[in-house]
Amino acid sequence: MEASEEQGSGLERILQEIDESARVKTLLRAQADKIDSFAREIVKTFSKGGKVVIFGNGGSAADSQHFAAELQGKYLIHDRKPLPAIALTTDTSIITAISNDLGYEFIFSRQVEALCRPGDIALGISTSGTSKNVVNGLLKAKQLGARTLSLTGQSGGALKDISDLCICVPSKQTSRIQEAHLLIEHIVSMLVEARMHELGKSN
Repeated sequence: MEASEEQGSGLERILQEIDESARVKTLLRAQADKIDSFAREIVKTFSKGGKVVIFGNGGSAADSQHFAAELQGKYLIHDRKPLPAIALTTDTSIITAISNDLGYEFIFSRQVEALCRPGDIALGISTSGTSKNVVNGLLKAKQLGARTLSLTGQSGGALKDISDLCICVPSKQTSRIQEAHLLIEHIVSMLVEARMHELGKSN
């Protein structure tokens, strides 16, 4: 194959990836009300003194940390109070201890049991919706009286059935789902930050 043909093939693939990512994100317009409800649930929790704990595996672990950072730090508004969001994916000592002593499927449920209280939110992120440790984390949160939210892929998996509110990205491809999850997280961060800032100014 000539170099120009290889370049043409590569560019075509790049454009296909961009187009597919844009297509999946555009389909989220149909769930704009759910995204708004997601933000409202979090605002309600924060305004009543609750916190949000977030967890997932792999890329979803990175999403958990990213989302928590936007809420604790800042998204767009600099002069606002930090918001109580915790990613359960960052402490390797806790994760490895629980994995070693109890089993990997309990790394989130054990932390949820330690940290979650009624009035808090547990947010599970899983592209398949079937990750056992994420499912166990939300089930434990429900037992404790916390609200349960989730971000998943097209089928929703088990998370769809056990969450108080679940957003299912309309794709079966992990990379596309993760890209859409990040968009949702950024939108929710923007909405939550703005609403909490307004509440703070009115108090």
